[in-house]
Order: sequence, then structure tokens, then C-alpha cells
Amino acid sequence: MAKPTQLLIIEPATELKFQGPFRTAVASYMRLTNPTDHDIYFKIKTTAPKKYCVRPNCGLLEPRESQEIAIVLQPFIFDSNEKNKHKFMVQSMVKPEDEDIQLEELWKKYPENLMDSKLRCVFDCPVEANQATPATATTTATAPNSAAPAVAHPTNEVSASSAALSNTLAASNIGITNDEQLMGDEMSLLKEMKRLKEEESALRQENLQLKEQVLQLRTQVDARAKEQPSAAARAASGTTGSVYYQNPYSPPPLPVNQQPIFYGILALVMCFVGIILGKLIYSETANK
Repeated sequence: MAKPTQLLIIEPATELKFQGPFRTAVASYMRLTNPTDHDIYFKIKTTAPKKYCVRPNCGLLEPRESQEIAIVLQPFIFDSNEKNKHKFMVQSMVKPEDEDIQLEELWKKYPENLMDSKLRCVFDCPVEANQATPATATTTATAPNSAAPAVAHPTNEVSASSAALSNTLAASNIGITNDEQLMGDEMSLLKEMKRLKEEESALRQENLQLKEQVLQLRTQVDARAKEQPSAAARAASGTTGSVYYQNPYSPPPLPVNQQPIFYGILALVMCFVGIILGKLIYSETANK
């Protein structure tokens, strides 16, 4: 089977544009189309795999089929002075008709059948676009003077140099502003972390105090639980061993050491009452 000159139609064909600012994830899309009558395998690679998320990064396209590929750029700090070297490569291969193997093994087995298409990444930041507008306006304004005869004009040279200097200062001011914003964000994050640590330490102190209070309460409960059996033992040792049931409406019982005196007084009173009753009975019988 002859090797085709072009297997897939890639849109866009040469570059992938990513629109800033790049503080959040930015997505760009690529469309792959199979214009042939064969099944085409494809695989997408990049020079910066940690900075991009590609879905799907490989697959199979049937004849006349198209698929959209989402390429997501992860957040990063954009520097206009840094040269962008990120690139993507789309590899494609006609599906072999005589074999049915896995996709990863297919790339290794038939490397000579691979077709490569490369795309470069372009970062478009709105701040840089706004700063580029005065420069283009200055260029268009000085263009008519260039059509005039070649005569030295010191004023134009001074104005051009001042414009270039102003653009350079503006770009540096943009970098300083971005750095100040980043420093402000970092300071706010540090303050928030400090506040959270203080709250965490306060919560730990409260937790320790609560644990101490719980231990104190447990100690008091254990002490009371020990005092109750000892009091019951002392009450049991003070009695004769018999169980005494007290009527709630009767007066409280006398102590053990006062019971003989009470019984002696009761005996004397009963004797005195008996003597009086005896005298009364004797006097009545005598009168009769």
C-alpha cells in the first residue's frame, strides 16, 4: 500500500491560539478530518506535556469522519519577554488491514508509516494587545513620511526613539503591575494562612480545656461512687444485722446508745401508772 501524502486535515493547520489572561485554565480546539477511504489512527503529542491536557489524545477516524480535540492550557504566570517554544505534533497512520493489534504497539511496529503534522502555540494576552495598539498607530502615522525623499529629520528620529522608550517603559510597568498584583495575592494568602493557624491554635486550647473539665468531672463522679459504698458499709456495721423497715409517717428511730434509757423511763412510767390505778380500784371497793 502506497504511503499517502496527507492523511488528516487539521484545522487550524499551523498554530494553536490561546487567549489570556492565563490565571485560569484556557482551552483551544483542534478539528481532525479523515478525507480518505481508509481508517486512520491518530495520536497527539506536545513538547510540554505537564502544561496541557488533551482530550482525546489518540483514537481512530473512519472515512469522512471528523473529531474535535480539546486542548486545555493549565494556569501559569505569563511573561511577555519569555519566548514561547510550545509545539504540538499530530501523528497519523492508516490502519493495517492484515493485523488487529493494540494502538500503542501499532506506533512501535510501523514507525515508517507515520505521518507528522506540527503546530506551534501562540499566547495572546489582552494587556499586550492593548499595549501594541499605540505602537502600530505610531508606525502608520510615520509611514507617509517614509514615502517622501530620503532626508534626515532629527525630530522624527527623536520622536521614534521616545516612542520606543515609552513602549519599553509601558511593558516594564505592566510587568511591575503584574508582580505587584502577585505580591498582593501572596500577602493576602499569607495573612489568611496566619489567621487560620491562630484559629486552629485557639480551637486546640479550647479542646484541651474541655478535656481537663471532663477529667475533673470523671474524678468527682468516681469519688462520689466510692463514698456511697463506704457510707452503706458504715450504716450496716452500726445495726445488729437485722433489716429495719421504717414507716415514713413514724418518728425517726432512736440511736442505739439511747435505747436502754428510753426503755427504763418507759418502765418507770408504767409502774407509776399501775400504782395509781391500783389505788383507785382499792378506794372504790372500800367505799362499797
